[in-house]
Amino acid sequence: MAALTPPVCDFGWPAPGFDLPATDGARYGFADVAGPKGTLIMFICNHCPFVLAVLDRMIRDARDLAPLGIGVAAICSNDAVAYPADSFEAMGELAAARGFPFPYLHDADQSVARAYDAVCTPDFFGFDADGGLQYRGRLDASRHQAAPEGVRRELFEAMVQIAETGAGPRDQVASIGCSIKWRDI
Repeated sequence: MAALTPPVCDFGWPAPGFDLPATDGARYGFADVAGPKGTLIMFICNHCPFVLAVLDRMIRDARDLAPLGIGVAAICSNDAVAYPADSFEAMGELAAARGFPFPYLHDADQSVARAYDAVCTPDFFGFDADGGLQYRGRLDASRHQAAPEGVRRELFEAMVQIAETGAGPRDQVASIGCSIKWRDI
């Protein structure tokens, strides 16, 4: 399993729009998931060990960020034909089983992942209230296994800072994870 890391945050980069189906039966765009103080877009999937290692922490952070005015959504862009564990049906099962407090969106044609230049799962994009990128870092020090309890909550702290000041931290450690599973074109 080769791990990839995304590029450093391009501060102020505007969030690309999207219109994607969710496992809850609705369709969502960026404006639908945006919070009044900021928005967190997470590229995840069902089978990646890096995602599975921190999934409970992502759910916890999403719940903790909601009262602070941060909207959250997760997007799965993996090729579901080659990786059936990432099918829309399987996404719905995972979201229901884990009680996702955010929409879990399906990017079947991978256009949204390409627009965001998503690299890996998980890949986190933290935007300010105006939709400008302020965070492109990791959740915490976890890798393909969860870091010990009590580890610094880097993503959560960055999103709190964005909610309070409109600006993300200047020092960010890139996320690491499995590559997006691109379809053959």
